[in-house]
Amino acid sequence: MRRRASGLNFNRKKKKVNIGLLKEIAVWTGEIVLSMLVAVLVVMFFGFRISVVGPSMSPTLESGEKILVNRFVYKLFNPKQNDVIVFLPNGNEKSHYYIKRVIAVPGDTVQVKEGIIYVNGEPFEEKAEVSAVESPLLAEEEIVIGDEEYFVMGDNRNNSEDSRYASIGNVKKEYIVGKAWCIVRPWSRFGLLK
Repeated sequence: MRRRASGLNFNRKKKKVNIGLLKEIAVWTGEIVLSMLVAVLVVMFFGFRISVVGPSMSPTLESGEKILVNRFVYKLFNPKQNDVIVFLPNGNEKSHYYIKRVIAVPGDTVQVKEGIIYVNGEPFEEKAEVSAVESPLLAEEEIVIGDEEYFVMGDNRNNSEDSRYASIGNVKKEYIVGKAWCIVRPWSRFGLLK
């Protein structure tokens, strides 16, 4: 029987560090950190999700659908005709978000005559199928759109509280939260907005 010497043994072999395993761990860690960074940026700029309230944007958007809002795009560019925007009416942060289509931009004139929307004296080119406007309200007389203001309407023209109403009026750019750009729920309607 062999006896073991007491004390420290300096002849013991050191375990080798597996360099390949360390590299793999470092790569995985880097990928996880990068993925988290990308997720945070997506949520900050594009991941703002809201629910559609009411039928005012039907058939483009139906009540209860969930959409993503691009909060970044209007920091670089101005809204343009036919954009679907999300805004707070008169900047009221206690209100639900309104979703409407931009009809006219700063400097334009808008009027509704015989059910047709006229922008700068020309019939508005619709991107969605909409019915004739039954009630022009404020737009019965020509409206001039001021600086940093937008005239908006719902696609369901006869069931929409929009810029034709004094309670909404022209939407100031500072009240626009972003551009509605993607339906995420229900899955059967998933896709980019037109």
